[in-house]
Order: sequence, then C-alpha cells, then structure tokens
Amino acid sequence: MIHWFDVAWNPLGYPVTWIEFISVFSGIVAVYLAAKEKIFTWPLGLINITTAFFIYYHVQLYSDMFLQIYFFGISLYGWWIWKNEQKEKIPLKWLSLQQKYYLIILLTIVSLLTGYLISQLHEYFPSIFEKPAAYPYSDSLVAIASIFANTLMARRYIESWVLWIVIDIICVYLYFQKDILFIALEFLVFLLLAILGWVNWLQLKKKQDLSLQMNHRLG
Repeated sequence: MIHWFDVAWNPLGYPVTWIEFISVFSGIVAVYLAAKEKIFTWPLGLINITTAFFIYYHVQLYSDMFLQIYFFGISLYGWWIWKNEQKEKIPLKWLSLQQKYYLIILLTIVSLLTGYLISQLHEYFPSIFEKPAAYPYSDSLVAIASIFANTLMARRYIESWVLWIVIDIICVYLYFQKDILFIALEFLVFLLLAILGWVNWLQLKKKQDLSLQMNHRLG
C-alpha cells in the first residue's frame, strides 16, 4: 500500500514523495494538453489539483492550498465549456483593452486583501494553522492570478497564457525558497509549456480568423 508522503525516489539526492511525483507528472501532462487545446487537460488536471492541495498544506502555503478548491470547481466548468465550444467551433478570444485594465486593478486589490487575511490565519485559527503562512502576499498574488488565468482559459481567452507565464516565474522562486524542489522544477517546465501554449494559441487564432474570413467571403 502506498503512503503518499513516503519517498518514491531520490533524483540527485532529493527525496521525491509519491504524492509530489504524481502531482508533478499529472500537472505537466495537463498543461501540455492545454497548450495543444486538448480537452483531456481538464480531467487530468483534477488529479494534479487534488494532490497539490495536500502538498501546499504540508508546506504552509495556505493561499495555494485554498486555491485548489477553486481549481477543482473551475476545472469541471472548463471541461464542460471546452466540450461545448469546441463542438460548436467557437473561436479563441481576446480581452478588450477595458477588460485588461479592470483585470489588473482587481488583481492588485484582491491580492493585497487576501495576502493580509492569509498572514493572520495562524492568529485566527491556531488549532488548524499552527505555523504562520509563508510568503503570504506573494503566495496570494499567485493564487488570485491563477484564479483569473484558469477562468480565462476555461473561457478560451488567449491572455490566459500571459498570466500563466508571470505566475510560473513567481512560483519557481517561491518553491525553491520553500525547498520543494521537485515542485519548483515542475513550474519551470510549466513556464516553458506556457510559452508554448501562448505561441500555439496565437497560431490557432490566426488560422481561425482566416477561416472565418473565408467563410464570410463565401457566404
């Protein structure tokens, strides 16, 4: 029987637990499938989300832990949206300039408020959160930005990949600092895949626009 926090293997002397290994593997494959706009990204992502919840609790990254609850719900939503929009051949979309401004302002305000609340969790609920949160403001920025990015991806907005690139850069630093090196390397791979996703979706958008123009002319 597998004990999730037992060591699965030791690459270069770093002990990787079973739960960390499964989380990293499922996460990398899910992001790759998202970059290719494959719908199986969503059910596979649910495995990554469930395992990540317990990992983040273990290392006191509470904002990231709570984030996984949202991710679980939005992944079910994204799965449903992609199934219907791909079937109806609804093209990828861009945010308007006004939407981008609102996004930046809302992201800043909510991240600051969340960071403050997370920094006080050990005071409010000492029996549950015995240790203070690590990097509460940076962690909260990652959490809130991830909510926005995942929601935009579920709605098939191209800017979701720009947010993921920024998020992954921050996460690589945070997780190296928290000494969860395998997760940090996972997010380094995520960063590369996010760049790939951005490029792929740009290409898909151009093809979709050309197809729509051709259909309009023929119509």
